Amino acid sequence: MRCVSAPLWRHDRVVLKPGSETSFDERRGRWRAIALITVLGFSSGLPLALSGFTLRLWLARAHLPLAAIGFTANLGIAYSLKFVWAPALDQLRAPPPFRGLGRRRGWLMLFQILLAAAIGGLALTHPAHDLAATLVLGGLVAFFSASQDIMIDAWRIEFFPMRLQGAATAGYVWGYRAAMLISGSGVIALSVVIGWQKAILLMVPLQLLGAAATLLCPEPAPPVARQLSVGARLRAAVVDPLAEFFRRRGAVVILAFVVLFNLGEALAGVMLAPYYTHLGFNRAVIAIATGPAALVAVLAGTAAGGALVARAGVGWALLTALTFQTLALVLYPVLGLFPHLPHILLGVSVVESFAGGISDAAFITYLSGLCNKDYTATQYALLSSVAALALRTIGGFSGVLAHAMGWIPFYEFTIVSALPAMVVMLIILRRYPPAERRLRAAGD
Repeated sequence: MRCVSAPLWRHDRVVLKPGSETSFDERRGRWRAIALITVLGFSSGLPLALSGFTLRLWLARAHLPLAAIGFTANLGIAYSLKFVWAPALDQLRAPPPFRGLGRRRGWLMLFQILLAAAIGGLALTHPAHDLAATLVLGGLVAFFSASQDIMIDAWRIEFFPMRLQGAATAGYVWGYRAAMLISGSGVIALSVVIGWQKAILLMVPLQLLGAAATLLCPEPAPPVARQLSVGARLRAAVVDPLAEFFRRRGAVVILAFVVLFNLGEALAGVMLAPYYTHLGFNRAVIAIATGPAALVAVLAGTAAGGALVARAGVGWALLTALTFQTLALVLYPVLGLFPHLPHILLGVSVVESFAGGISDAAFITYLSGLCNKDYTATQYALLSSVAALALRTIGGFSGVLAHAMGWIPFYEFTIVSALPAMVVMLIILRRYPPAERRLRAAGD
């Protein structure tokens, strides 16, 4: 694929096949491209904890009820609805101040600036005294973050050739997970010293690193311009991408799998902050348990997931990821039997992070391979929105369930919730297997 400006490597002069010889400049260009998608992954991952785990721990420390904390999962409903406005971003140009950056980068820069502003606003709120303001700003963080993700995903899929999609996904996930560490355990640790507001405010300049990367990214070549009526543009933006997907064999079964893939983790993850607090762990212990060791584990899991995709294929990699996710869920009720023991919390966090890394590598590659490049932004937004559906809807009731059932039975219930995804994955492997030749990082 050619790029409009400053291509990092020349697709028209280099045949990108396994074993082919490339010049030093070409290899350096590839590494530079991977570095850029890693920074964009960092920009994508940083807001998640600020409207998720970190926010919920902040609320738990403010002694707010479990039900209120659980419903913060609904703040991120934008992640499940972003397919609604993704078609507009696919078809419309960015506003004039950002239009010169191009079709993808213009929108991306706008959302990155708005996201940094929303994080700054969130840092200035006081949930114990004005919970509504905290929740509104948390919702805005999630909305601008979801909008940013639409453009980052579209840029990644359009810019990188298929044989480099695996490496691009790995770079993205590494940046994404490193950012989650900083906005998660980093902010929690800093809050002990300087308070929640100042700790969150320090995330604003880090969020703007993504804007710097956007300025360095080449703009993918736009589609051939066509003169279309309003109705035809609407059809091209909304109807055609969805119709193309649903014409495929097993489309409904695939969507069911995407919804169920994170169901158990969605229920369990929302309640982890108050659960850790209930077990008597202070902020310093939580920050250590979810800190560097967890980052190393998730990077190792991502590498293992990428290798598994290349060797065994996406389908079997997903099945392995589901197995690890379920095993990680088993550890949460075990943790409840041994409260006040930091080393057990650390072990649980490391295992969960490793399982999450495998899941990220396999699942993102699977979703990317389902997209038709004529409708990249819309179809990926649809799939990733459906993937977040369980967390942003059912996950919101996790506080009510935990309060009604008790902590140990609740986490046992999350284990059962993870099993349907395995059943559907087996059906997909048998009847609608992924097109491995398209999805393998070293394919074609």
